[in-house]
Amino acid sequence: MIQAQTLAGLLEHNARLTQHVGYFEGDDQERRVSYADLHRRALGILRHLQDMGAARGDRLILFLNNNEAFMDGFWAGMAGGIVPVPVAVGISDEHRHKLLRIARRLGDPWLYTDRKTLDRLAAFADTCGEAALGQRLRSRAFLIDQLEDVSRPGRPASPRPEDPAFIQFSSGSTSEPKGVVLTHANILANARGATEAARFGAADVPLSWMPLTHDMGLIGFFIMMFANGMQLNIMPTDLFIRRPLLWTALAARKKATLLSSPNFGFRHYLKVLGDRPAPADDLSSVRYIFNGAEPINVALCDEFLERMRPTGLKRSAMFPVYGLAEASLAVSFPAPGSEYRVLVLDRASLAVGQPAREAPRGSPGAVEFICEGRAIPRCELRVVDDSDAKLPERHVGHVHIRGENVTRGYFEAPEVNAASFTADGWLRTGDLGLVDQGELVITGRAKEIIFVNGQNYYPHDIESIAQQASGLELGKVAAAGCRPAGAETDELTLFVLHRGSLEDFVPVAAEVTRLVNEHAGLEVSHVVPVKRIPKTTSGKVQRVALEESFLAGEFATELAELARLREAVHAHAHDPAGGLERRLKAIVDDAMPGKRIEVDDNLFEIGASSLTLIQIHEQIDREFPGLVDLTELFDYPTVAQLSRHLQSKLAAGSS
Repeated sequence: MIQAQTLAGLLEHNARLTQHVGYFEGDDQERRVSYADLHRRALGILRHLQDMGAARGDRLILFLNNNEAFMDGFWAGMAGGIVPVPVAVGISDEHRHKLLRIARRLGDPWLYTDRKTLDRLAAFADTCGEAALGQRLRSRAFLIDQLEDVSRPGRPASPRPEDPAFIQFSSGSTSEPKGVVLTHANILANARGATEAARFGAADVPLSWMPLTHDMGLIGFFIMMFANGMQLNIMPTDLFIRRPLLWTALAARKKATLLSSPNFGFRHYLKVLGDRPAPADDLSSVRYIFNGAEPINVALCDEFLERMRPTGLKRSAMFPVYGLAEASLAVSFPAPGSEYRVLVLDRASLAVGQPAREAPRGSPGAVEFICEGRAIPRCELRVVDDSDAKLPERHVGHVHIRGENVTRGYFEAPEVNAASFTADGWLRTGDLGLVDQGELVITGRAKEIIFVNGQNYYPHDIESIAQQASGLELGKVAAAGCRPAGAETDELTLFVLHRGSLEDFVPVAAEVTRLVNEHAGLEVSHVVPVKRIPKTTSGKVQRVALEESFLAGEFATELAELARLREAVHAHAHDPAGGLERRLKAIVDDAMPGKRIEVDDNLFEIGASSLTLIQIHEQIDREFPGLVDLTELFDYPTVAQLSRHLQSKLAAGSS
């Protein structure tokens, strides 16, 4: 690994190398940017930022989807000592709310974006009472659309290793966003530790579809690989969502050795593959597929490897890892070349401080966990009880970490920092786990984080959205991630206080589902009426108790009756009429198999996730190019409304 002391030094050093970054947009659409050009463009953009008034130590929000433009802005900040703050653009109101909250927390940041995204953000700010903040961001925005000349370099800074490199805001923290401050020393220590543990080298070839606003995409598959002088390959996340099989096709073409995906990616790939045989891709060169970002599903790993066996993909390539933003990403890796190891434990034995008991595979209460390796160099981990005393192996407890790679704290959050670190300097990760044969096994979550599609969501964030439904208020709804036996991911389940009839609950459930889908882009699997929401003596909602009751089947009768009532409502819906309406309905039906959908059904009320909306829009755009914007699905959320909207556009175009 290159021995730079800061990311700015790394950028300058690598300008002398011959490698490049490959940005993919399709089968044969690759734009190559040499390391030298990356450095030149960064300095050219830095000059424009400095001409606007941006100075060393200022914060720069990166708010755009284009990977190449994102990296240009990121490295421009690094070169000038300006601190980048990556924020996902997303497609829902909640993503824009989060951007505004982060901007307020940062004080007076600069904004690096494009004209279309800025206009949408400013319009949204006007409608939600944040016009002044929106106007301030507009006045401090650098628009990549207007970037023409990068020939004149800015004035590079010389940051110190202990200076903040960038700030990573948690993907799920929307109501009160927490920014993880990572220094140059943190990030490069993590890169060195990961390099030693995984035996990275300049000959490795990475390919990633993970978003650059996610630490696996930005740190794991850009900075770490860049620090090793590799030739990089980046595929847009939305391209993977639209065409997941292209991922392995590109990996075979580039002879990639390093890939990554959470459960969500494997599941999506297999869903699109369907009953077809594995593609004729040669994946024998793949050394690792880094599997992390959400709890790792053993059955899904087994299925993916079995289906891909004809490609030459080795079982030892599946590389289950543990990490978090606070660790600059990586905490523990398995031994290189080893096949993953699975523990089957009794769910009832997973209490903090207690020894975990093994259970026969497939027996009642048996839960499978995957081993995620040992702590990488420059990082330590321990498992402790509720009093922070270290526990022996095979005992479940709280996972703590410390080391050169671990953040020293969250951005301007003294109370959060005080609660997050122990007196002797260990960071509380919020995860539960155990150590077996020296390897970490994550067993659960102490903070009740809900994991959906590789992202973390906090219950109170989802509850705050659901509480906007008529008749609901604080304390009348609880969100939990329920994972039935055999399921591959958490199912977002909302428990709503309701003491009336089930007939009266049907519209309440529909409204709650629609709100969460619209504002958070999440699919709600179940909305459950409950007579009471259990709370502790201090008033905290006991979400785990509700989750356990759900998994035990205590609400099965009510859910079955609700399904019958919804079916009765559908029975009275009219048949779709008109060719355009029928075609749009067929597209929606294909994207949401197993759901009975009528043309007047609101897509958000019946569980259209962000992924589903992207799939629907992709097919509509294929048949009616350029006529429907993705955001218009929010404005016309039923097939009938969208059909009328599209018909008006077609009529206008032919007149």
